[in-house]
Amino acid sequence: MIQARQDQAGAMRVVSWNIHKGVRGIGPLRSLQIHNIAYALQSMDADLICLQEVRAQNRREAQRFAHWPQLQQADYLAPEGYHAIYHSNAVTKHGEHGNALLSRWPVLDVRHEDMSDHRFEQRGLLHAQVAAPQGKLHVLVLHLGLIGGSRVRQLAQTREYLTSHVPPEEALVIAGDFNCVRLAKNWAADTLQSAVAPQAATFPSRLPLRQLDHIFTRGLNTTELYAPRGKAWLQMSDHLPLVAELQWR
Repeated sequence: MIQARQDQAGAMRVVSWNIHKGVRGIGPLRSLQIHNIAYALQSMDADLICLQEVRAQNRREAQRFAHWPQLQQADYLAPEGYHAIYHSNAVTKHGEHGNALLSRWPVLDVRHEDMSDHRFEQRGLLHAQVAAPQGKLHVLVLHLGLIGGSRVRQLAQTREYLTSHVPPEEALVIAGDFNCVRLAKNWAADTLQSAVAPQAATFPSRLPLRQLDHIFTRGLNTTELYAPRGKAWLQMSDHLPLVAELQWR
């Protein structure tokens, strides 16, 4: 269940979710979940929605599922009035997928950083500047690799990117699938000085044991962090969404 929003000035809701390309399961038991995910995102009433494993296209899946959306998934999932930003991380035989940001607020600038550490995993960083009511806000959407050494190098690359592209006095949200727990939190504590500390298990969705997904901030306070529970959520992806309630300082 998604909790009621805080009705106060400067409150912000951010969601991070690895949507598993809009399909649940593997092999012949795969089920199309992109429509349920769109409904779920609409119900969240978030200001910023940071998504990983978002498909731009996939010709094989479009042939398999009769109701495959004609729009790219980022555009299809964006609630009415939101701005949809997408950039591919991986190009495959049948299509491509990457990170997306759905923003309630206007987007001022977009960048992409290739974070692929080896040829077997294509990864990336999506960076957007958005015009929040309280001022400019930097949003980074990440999806780190499956190999521990890759994640160490990708986080070091992210630190260098922040130094080059995000002024230290400007507000920042970093969200995504880090594929790790302690490494991510230690990195954030060393790099951002203001990291989300509580744990909310997001993986695997059917029996969530680890918080592989994270939302870290700078220039914002975190008032709550949670992953919604319930049968509907575990059916949509192998990750649960992570929700952060933030407050401008």
